[in-house]
Amino acid sequence: MEIVRLSEVGAEIAALRAAEVLRAGGVILYPTDTLYGLGADALSDEAVEKVQQIKGREEGKPIHCIVADTKMAGEYGEFNGTAHRLAKEFLPGPLTIVVEKKAGLDSGIARGIGTIGIRIPKNEFCLTLARAFGKPYTTTSANASGRKTPTTVEGILEQLGESAENISLIIEAGELPDSQPSTVVGVSGSDVVVLREGAIPAADIWTVLGLEPREETV
Repeated sequence: MEIVRLSEVGAEIAALRAAEVLRAGGVILYPTDTLYGLGADALSDEAVEKVQQIKGREEGKPIHCIVADTKMAGEYGEFNGTAHRLAKEFLPGPLTIVVEKKAGLDSGIARGIGTIGIRIPKNEFCLTLARAFGKPYTTTSANASGRKTPTTVEGILEQLGESAENISLIIEAGELPDSQPSTVVGVSGSDVVVLREGAIPAADIWTVLGLEPREETV
């Protein structure tokens, strides 16, 4: 397990090394604008399965991805007007937008489902990595499934136990502030659903869209 400290090498060098690991099918542990996450090639069945095994997460539960910008997002998901409004207001930032996936996208996180969840974090390393890798990589909290994500690398490794041995590279950024995960909003088709209320209050989503709060908000 290799460790790269952001404070020592900077985002550019760390991202180039992380991109090499992703291309080789490996899994990275990395900081975002909310929590530490587990990253792998989001379009690789094998890489996504490694992430699921590390977390002990049941297959079929969606995993989302990070892209560099809305242009890249549009290559993989159907960004409609609602998605663009949310992106303009909140991205980069702690928002995940779930949209209909592009036709023919059937591997990795998009296998067996009709949607894809997309993140553009307000985090220099994450965005630099997205540009260096050139395609989506997974963003899912670095925790054992169902447990709170620790704010330090040490705490994460302790919680994951032996499964942490499957992490190829750690991007160490010290202790992160205790934070909520990203807010997840589904905008596929004509429906808008707050699937998970997180760092962005659901009320802010409805205000930007000019809609009344929905009962299905969770």
